[in-house]
Amino acid sequence: MNKIDAHLHYHGEHADNIDFLKRMNMKLLNICVSQDTAGAWRKQADFYTDLQMRFPEQFAWITSFDLPDFSSDYADRVVEGLQKDFNAGAIGCKVWKNVGMEVKTPSGEFVMVDDPLFDPIWEFLTREDRTLLMHIGEPLACWRPLVDDNPHYGYYSKSPQWHMYNKPEYPSHETIMAARDHMVEKHPKLRIVGAHLASLEFDVAEIAKRFDRFPNFAVDSSARVADLAYQDSDTVREFFSAYSDRLMFGTDIVQRDLSSELSEAERQKQLKVYEDRLLMEFAYYESGEVVNVRGKENRGLNLPDDILEKFYLANAQTWYPGL
Repeated sequence: MNKIDAHLHYHGEHADNIDFLKRMNMKLLNICVSQDTAGAWRKQADFYTDLQMRFPEQFAWITSFDLPDFSSDYADRVVEGLQKDFNAGAIGCKVWKNVGMEVKTPSGEFVMVDDPLFDPIWEFLTREDRTLLMHIGEPLACWRPLVDDNPHYGYYSKSPQWHMYNKPEYPSHETIMAARDHMVEKHPKLRIVGAHLASLEFDVAEIAKRFDRFPNFAVDSSARVADLAYQDSDTVREFFSAYSDRLMFGTDIVQRDLSSELSEAERQKQLKVYEDRLLMEFAYYESGEVVNVRGKENRGLNLPDDILEKFYLANAQTWYPGL
């Protein structure tokens, strides 16, 4: 079965990587992440453009945009940059979690994704029939005490700058989700994908509520398979069945090193890491046996082939036209 990893950051341009993707019947959707106002993230876009041009059967990419500088022509400049990227082959646009958690107005208020500042950008994407990928917010664990029996313990224990527990000066998970929901509601004709199970990974019922409210909203599973494995398998399986057109596969694998600059041993090690990750996730979605997902044992979902085909391939092609 052909598959698309619809969310990752992968600089695998070496022939070994291409051969691996062909063997695995995989196509990859690389995602740009904007962490600045000065455009340093453009290096990602340039590399992903080149990858797509050289290997169009294996790679596609999603662009992003500079963070607000609050100049009067900010939105116009963003739209101009997005148009250039779409002309260069980008199939969508991403907004990252720094909107809502880091970016502030000159007066010191957090900028939310539903801020009117962004409306001209979202309206442009709607007119151009482009998809917006939204990584807004973080897992609920971000605002909770660190617990080692949690899929996100490793990340927040090593990245305390993103751990919001006992930081009342930062917006709550509920505030950020409300702003995200308001933005989706404001733009009903904009096609939107919520990255990482839309930061509602803790309960598939919460994702289902958004699907019921917003027909223009889908999610990818990137970096959240463990959250699914922590929930009741029958409940998750029923969720996949009920919303089979709204879910797409992704891993969020990060490989920033150019494969061509690695030694043979290093390159093969990275390929093994990616393959092991894929096989583990495939086992969870496909098997009805007990599967170990990052240390958590639970019964696999045993999804039927028609749902797997949508999840692995067709939904990504539908929600990202041109993929």
